[in-house]
Amino acid sequence: MSYPACPQCQSTLTYHDGVQLVCPECAHEWQEGDSATVEDTLVVKDANGTLLQDGDTVVLIKDLKVKGSSLVIKQGTKVKGIRLQEGDHNIACKIDGSGMDLKSEFVKKAS
Repeated sequence: MSYPACPQCQSTLTYHDGVQLVCPECAHEWQEGDSATVEDTLVVKDANGTLLQDGDTVVLIKDLKVKGSSLVIKQGTKVKGIRLQEGDHNIACKIDGSGMDLKSEFVKKAS
């Protein structure tokens, strides 16, 4: 018998534990009838604790070195139209036409 994939990490190794489903990879537990998805439960906050949403504009609060390059993105750089994602670098965006992933702890929501 196959069970639905984990809504948090998409693992297919899920199993029944009583009345709920369990993912052995990320330890997420949920009811079989739950329709909540990762997008519904994703909460990302900026350095000041302000809730961020897809499409927001943020400003960098410190200089950031670009991994694998000598490029540095300067403090105060405004980034428009962010996309939220799971993981350590939870903001996907474009800076000067290049796709980048940022950590939310290094940005603040633009006013």
